[in-house]
Amino acid sequence: MRIALDAMGGDHAPEPIVAGAVSAAPLIDGEILLVGIPEEINKFLPGSVPKNIRVIPASQVIDMDETPTTALRQKKDSSIAVSARLVKEGEADAMVSAGNTGACTAAALLAWRQIEGIHRPAIATVFPCQHGRFLLLDAGASPDVDPEHMVEFAIMGRAYAEQVMGRKQATAHLLNIGEEPAKGNAFAKAAYGLLKEHAWFAGNIEGKDIFKKPVDVVVCDAFVGNILLKACEGVAEFIMDEIRAAVPQGPAKALFLPMKNALRPLKDKMDYAEYGGSPLLGLNGVCIISHGRSNAKAIHNALMNAAKCVDADVVGTTRERVARQLAGTNAE
Repeated sequence: MRIALDAMGGDHAPEPIVAGAVSAAPLIDGEILLVGIPEEINKFLPGSVPKNIRVIPASQVIDMDETPTTALRQKKDSSIAVSARLVKEGEADAMVSAGNTGACTAAALLAWRQIEGIHRPAIATVFPCQHGRFLLLDAGASPDVDPEHMVEFAIMGRAYAEQVMGRKQATAHLLNIGEEPAKGNAFAKAAYGLLKEHAWFAGNIEGKDIFKKPVDVVVCDAFVGNILLKACEGVAEFIMDEIRAAVPQGPAKALFLPMKNALRPLKDKMDYAEYGGSPLLGLNGVCIISHGRSNAKAIHNALMNAAKCVDADVVGTTRERVARQLAGTNAE
């Protein structure tokens, strides 16, 4: 197994990217290919570089604020473009990037194309909840979609939930403003009508319930999904900041130590670094998109997630289920 890691992508790259690769290297059964400017990468590699880490030169970097299609056209030797090309050419089995999300999505789409029968890729993000974790897609790849794409998202999400998250016969919900079939706008009603034809569809679910009820997969368009994701990130940071502000300074601070220890599991649950990154589903390749501010821990976990996706053959499973759907048989 070989994983192409965009060493230049991220708000603080390449230092945390390289550190995450070094941390994950002993646990990866294969090679980690650090893609980027060798002089910059080498500054942060330890004296004794793990044998399964290799630097792949890429002379250009796509910045976070660049327009994806323009940047890819002008920077064909960027770390993102080279990473996607390595997968296309069979030199890597997966890619990981904390860089420009739009550029990463576009590069993977152009290089690998969609799985036959899939019309839109989707970013699948893991959310914490009372019952563990659930998967939501789309969290940012395709804001303009049609109702039938919700069925595609559900098929992709279920394959990932079962193959990587260990769910048995995963069900899928449609994010809506109410549980009743007649709730929502024209898009939601049409999507419900298509989804209800499948035995694995569990109905509509409201935003207030996705964190409380046992849920496997939740589907929505990227406009809604990304707003939900960013809102949850903001609320999580607000809560933790308020808790920290409530703790007095000085000798009295020691009295709050038990509370700090009790809240640690909650902090870990809300920490994006625990989840590493989000898979870009629906393409003929494995791509993990990490948060722009990813630290070494997040990159470590993103690499481990990429390895899981390759080992579990998420792409092959999705391809098989979509083929059954196209053939008119049950896409279980």
